[in-house]
Amino acid sequence: MPNILIVGICGAGKSTLARVLAHRLGLRHIEIDALRHGPRWSVRASFAQDVAALTATDGWVADSTAYPEVLPGLWARADTAVWLELGRGVVLGRVLRRTARRLLTRQPLWAGNRETWPGVLSRRHPAAKVLLDFRTRRDQERRMLAGFHGAVVRLRTPAEVAAYAAGAYKSGAADDSRGSDVLGGR
Repeated sequence: MPNILIVGICGAGKSTLARVLAHRLGLRHIEIDALRHGPRWSVRASFAQDVAALTATDGWVADSTAYPEVLPGLWARADTAVWLELGRGVVLGRVLRRTARRLLTRQPLWAGNRETWPGVLSRRHPAAKVLLDFRTRRDQERRMLAGFHGAVVRLRTPAEVAAYAAGAYKSGAADDSRGSDVLGGR
């Protein structure tokens, strides 16, 4: 069974794609943010151990590569990386719409946390990361993917992501029939 790691900056659609792929392929969805965030946005003490335990057996889709304490294990255990290399404008629009919706509805997030105006204005908020760290993060992703031992699927547009989610993954191997770049294992 495959182990798929979804790679991309905040707001690229990692969690959404991971949920869809996990459901369609009959795999476990490992929502990294849900494992990480405790009350008041604290980092749960068992975060790294929980991720290691959940990825120790095959058959999963994990949706984040943002946390250094779990990166080595995620990359080592994955056999396929799906890179959501969407443009900054697409990602920023998604983050801003998501943030507005969460603020207006007071939508509870992980461990009961909610978006707040002070949080939105923080350097740690996804909108700030997209605005200020986009190129740096993209370069980091490129370097990590260059050394990855498995297959890499590179999706550059929302249309490519939708096509891939709808059926581009076949028999546990990456498929390039939807116009995305697929780089073989290294």
